Amino acid sequence: MSRRAVLEVIALGVEDAVAARAGGADRLELVTDMAADGLTPTVAAFAGIRDAVDIPLRVMLRLADGFGAGDVDRLAGVAGELRGAGAEEFVLGFLGADGGVDLAAVERVVGEIEGCRWTFHRAIDHAVDRDALRKQLDGLPGLDTYLTAGSAAGVDDGLPTLLAEAARGGEPGYEQRLLVGGGLRLEHVPRLRAVGVDAFHIGGAARPEGWGRPVSVGAVAEWRGVLDGG
Repeated sequence: MSRRAVLEVIALGVEDAVAARAGGADRLELVTDMAADGLTPTVAAFAGIRDAVDIPLRVMLRLADGFGAGDVDRLAGVAGELRGAGAEEFVLGFLGADGGVDLAAVERVVGEIEGCRWTFHRAIDHAVDRDALRKQLDGLPGLDTYLTAGSAAGVDDGLPTLLAEAARGGEPGYEQRLLVGGGLRLEHVPRLRAVGVDAFHIGGAARPEGWGRPVSVGAVAEWRGVLDGG
């Protein structure tokens, strides 16, 4: 029997977090500033959400738009502050100018989060070589998930890549969980579930009225029902 699918929802604040939890989310990705595709929230924002809900929180470590690490010293400091405030799970991912993984930046930040679990986010969808990136990151402490649409353009274009990568689960570099997100729609779910994908990430899909409105309990509940086979 396949394990229960994980539903991760983007939360910008306490209202989002409470609604997502009520709708059946298993985990939240905490970010701010979706105009920049999601940046690191403040320690105060993290603490407020942590006090409001009892589900795992993955905190974004990203200080500016794009996939470059930027000021790595500052980023490492922010990661340390969040860890000190009680954050236990994170999201990160950095590419160099050549489109390959910025391994030095990743290793520096991972060193600050002390073995905590973390997701390498959709920077993988913008890398010049996904397979090389996975193999370079293989073995880093705490890396347990790749958030990916299979393509920079989204799941519609990336579905063949996602299906192929799911089939490689267990190979070196492919042992981490696939968390599918980025243009994900409910109609994608059956094909992904059929090949063993069991983690799904939604942002806009949890907000039928747009990013200017909070997460909808009903929208999250609809996803929960589909993932549970309802």
